[in-house]
Amino acid sequence: MTQTMLVTGGAGFIGANFVRMALAQTDARIVVVDKLTYAGHRENLEDLWHDSRLEFVEADIADETAMGKVVGASHPRWVVNFAAESHVDRSIDNPYPFIHTNVTGTLVLLDTVRRMLKQVDGEQQQHFRFLHVSTDEVYGTLGTTGLFTEETPYAPNSPYAASKASADHLVRAYFHTYGVPTIITNCSNNYGPYQFPEKLIPLMVLNALEGKPLPIYGNGQNIRDWLFVEDHCEGLLRVLQNGVSGEKYNLGGQSERSNMDVIEAICHILDELFPCQSNPDLVKRGIVQYADLKTFVTDRPGHDFRYAIDPTKIQSELGWEPTHTFEAGLRQTIQWYVDNRSWCEKVTKQSYQRERLGLSDDTVEKVSGGR
Repeated sequence: MTQTMLVTGGAGFIGANFVRMALAQTDARIVVVDKLTYAGHRENLEDLWHDSRLEFVEADIADETAMGKVVGASHPRWVVNFAAESHVDRSIDNPYPFIHTNVTGTLVLLDTVRRMLKQVDGEQQQHFRFLHVSTDEVYGTLGTTGLFTEETPYAPNSPYAASKASADHLVRAYFHTYGVPTIITNCSNNYGPYQFPEKLIPLMVLNALEGKPLPIYGNGQNIRDWLFVEDHCEGLLRVLQNGVSGEKYNLGGQSERSNMDVIEAICHILDELFPCQSNPDLVKRGIVQYADLKTFVTDRPGHDFRYAIDPTKIQSELGWEPTHTFEAGLRQTIQWYVDNRSWCEKVTKQSYQRERLGLSDDTVEKVSGGR
């Protein structure tokens, strides 16, 4: 009997990559639920629509009636929750959508599943898993040393991080209070195909190719641990198949880079693949290398200095580790964005023109007033 996997946020960046991998590596029927906000697009799955195992439902996970219908009709064996507002800068401008989707939506999804499990037999209850995909940002910030482990106390510093931390606590509570078989994963910064161009790597690639400024927050020395999205998805499948209910697993790329390091690596690869000399607009402006486009801008308010994950638990217990180096993954990612410029134009046309986010009037006044 074919089992069903319900994937919320499956038309977003990580979700779409996961759906693609799950179809390729499992026999599951997959029901994707997505609200199709600015960062979720049918185009992210357009090469998969021919697969009869894939079903799409446009719905908000915070809509109790809609989620009741979806879960009631599909009786999933697995629920994988990617659905989230995920951009820190947008959470600074307006935190309310983050609470709606990340907190209320997770609660609705958990409670809908709780009610479903009351209606199924013991074997179905035993094999069911609710996998909640979260972020390392719930842990706050690190100094120059140390790593986030599964035991690190939560200390979120942005509205986005606070909303994800709240969701994590709800997922944990539904395991301990109601016995819902939940698992939480917290990952480091993902990059790869289908990432909405508001995020660092695709933004820099597209701006560079068009000769636009490459904005660097603050001094560019904030550090992130980078994880190629396909490696992340492999880890999630491993957790879904072999993870222990009630546990949490940290997935990290062990590839720490400062923002400046990342931008310079992008410029170096672009210089090699698409030299400025072949772009008449850049030649006319005297731009001889992409690094000439680097521009320092006002830092993000409350910008966490460093994230870094210790993946020892998932490596030792489930045998997962990344297979892509940062350099190889970055090169593959850059080539994908170059080859898919029409996708970039399509998904950003109505909602985003690569403008600076995260500096509301109040924030600008506060930041400038303190200098």
